[in-house]
Amino acid sequence: MTRLLARLADLAYRRRGRMVLAWIAATVVIIGVGSSLAGEYNADYNTPGSDSKAASELTEQRFSGYSGQEIYVVWKDPAGATSAGAKKRVDAFLTEAKQVDHVAEQTPIRVSRDGTIGSTTLPLTVEGWDVPKEDGEKLIAAAEENSGDGLEIKLGGDPIYNAQEETSPEGIGFLGAAIVLLIAFGSVVAAGLPLVIALVGLGISSGGLILLLANIVAVPDWTTAVSGLIGIGVGIDYALLVLTRFRAAMNEGKDRHAAVVEAVTTAGRSVIIAGGTVVIAVLGLFLTGLPYMYGVAISASLAVLVVLLAAVTLLPALLSYLGPRVDRLRLPFLGRTLKAEGDGNSPAARWSHAVQRRPWTAAIAATAVLLALTAPALGMRLGFPDAGNDPPDTMTRQAYDLNTEGFGPGTNGPLVIAAELPDSTGKAKIASFAERLRGEPGVAFVPDPQINEKADAAIITVIPRGSPQDQETEDLVNRLREDILPETLGASGITAKIGGVTASLEDQSEYIKDRMPLFIAGVVGLSFLLLLFAFRAPLISLKAGVMNLLSVGAAYGVMTLVAKGGTVGELIGVDHEVPVAPFMPVMMFAILFGLSMDYEVFLISRIREEYLKHGDTGRAVADGLAKTARVITAAAAIMVVVFLAFLAAPDVFLKLFGVGLASAIFLDATLVRMVLVPAVMQLLGSRNWWIPSWLERTLPRLDVERVALGAAEGRA
Repeated sequence: MTRLLARLADLAYRRRGRMVLAWIAATVVIIGVGSSLAGEYNADYNTPGSDSKAASELTEQRFSGYSGQEIYVVWKDPAGATSAGAKKRVDAFLTEAKQVDHVAEQTPIRVSRDGTIGSTTLPLTVEGWDVPKEDGEKLIAAAEENSGDGLEIKLGGDPIYNAQEETSPEGIGFLGAAIVLLIAFGSVVAAGLPLVIALVGLGISSGGLILLLANIVAVPDWTTAVSGLIGIGVGIDYALLVLTRFRAAMNEGKDRHAAVVEAVTTAGRSVIIAGGTVVIAVLGLFLTGLPYMYGVAISASLAVLVVLLAAVTLLPALLSYLGPRVDRLRLPFLGRTLKAEGDGNSPAARWSHAVQRRPWTAAIAATAVLLALTAPALGMRLGFPDAGNDPPDTMTRQAYDLNTEGFGPGTNGPLVIAAELPDSTGKAKIASFAERLRGEPGVAFVPDPQINEKADAAIITVIPRGSPQDQETEDLVNRLREDILPETLGASGITAKIGGVTASLEDQSEYIKDRMPLFIAGVVGLSFLLLLFAFRAPLISLKAGVMNLLSVGAAYGVMTLVAKGGTVGELIGVDHEVPVAPFMPVMMFAILFGLSMDYEVFLISRIREEYLKHGDTGRAVADGLAKTARVITAAAAIMVVVFLAFLAAPDVFLKLFGVGLASAIFLDATLVRMVLVPAVMQLLGSRNWWIPSWLERTLPRLDVERVALGAAEGRA
């Protein structure tokens, strides 16, 4: 691997012009092709094999394609929801709405007790997330045009949510990273290089490859925000590592060629291993079995692979041009943090020695803090935030509030019971069943059942008393499935399934809980094997896995605390308790486990390199930490800033996602890398590098330590 990287570095140096032109051409072509042949963002959020999916399929087959989802229409007029003026405007809106594709005939109108609020729904013939954004925009425009004279018409549902204006967090993350880089390097040129790598990666992946991918697999519309910020973060980190090693080599008096070769064959090797772990971890999302996760996994992997390749090819070519001019355009009073790698008297080295003098105390204290932060995660409640968590100025939030005011919070998340009727006697049984439901605790309203034309299927809509994310509503779904349906319809020959958005989300929560152990085992196992190949040290690989689990657990705990609302939650716009979207722990685990491995590889690679010089583990740990502390700190600061950019997103789940990711990176770069790693490695001593002889013979060589560098420099 070293020889291959040395040849690649040599090629980037000798053919730097062609290398840069090739990347420019590739960026332009891929973005152009992606824009021309872009697929539509879409995702199927149904849970495979679930009751809710079966209910959705039954309604589509027996009710003219009705998907079980709808657009909520709610209006308020102080003069009366059914006054002549209100009726004229509402009818005009409904007439326009029915001209939009995938919108079926409206359901009966309900009026609140005080007579000022009215509501109806527009059933959809496709899943709400499959309605084109333009159609949602048409409906919003029609509602706004027909509002007036005291009348407010508000809309809710997935098509409306998807059509609302969104804030893209990538730009904020990019700007934050630029500021941190300027502080770290103190040079516009040096700070600009990692940004160039991230920008090229963002353009190729989000602007081209992911758009093309949407033609092949389902890609959710929020994928670009996630993959874009991951690409920016790891792209800057990888470029930062290579650039720092290049500057260190130049400061040691090496010429440009030798510095490029050293940077690629050492830092570049770490980048490849680290990037490989991120890709493996993210592709572990395939183990969830959720189709929409496949698109997210591939998109994030593409983003990482592009910046990884750019960091070991495009960046060395640019460095070959710049040489010592990489520090041009310096800013006063900045750039001390990455000025040099550090030595035995640096603050990082002194810190490491202090930790190593009391390794048991340091290890126990750091572990206790991480476990204390993890503890709140035991109370994590999975579910999906609803429109009640949208910003107050959005139409979906306003529709939610009007529905709640007029008819109770359950109107925003009705349950849909789809029943298959065996014969003509089924109508009476379904009517009796609906009457039974009206008296159940937790049920606010049950309209008359809908029977299809062939009288072989029925739909019963159940309005819960609680909101879609309330525990009360979840309990109602479970009680209906486990007790009421079997008791009432079990011997009648009627097959009934509970669907609707609320039941669908409950199904997915349970599905992910069941798949989580397999997913974690798969990601941890594959990452362990890759590190084993890289370092040929089983205890090092095992230690990395355990420590990464600790940092991920602490991130879950912090995210759960924020999701509880209160003072902490209000800081990011979570004004009351919200559940954690069930796919978030899975995605966070994949991303964080991969990114944590980045810092593990960066640090252990340098420790291993120092160890090979003199064979003293304690000294190698201190020297390795001293020479990587600055770059790891800067890289972590950049990643924290990038992930905090998620706070600008309107989605509550993205805000929580950003808080969880940022806190995990912060804890990983401080408590784990700066305390746990030196303490545990000091305790293990020479056992860090132990490997059974049979395994030594079996494993392929994928060494991360610096070897053959002298030969590469000699050829220079």
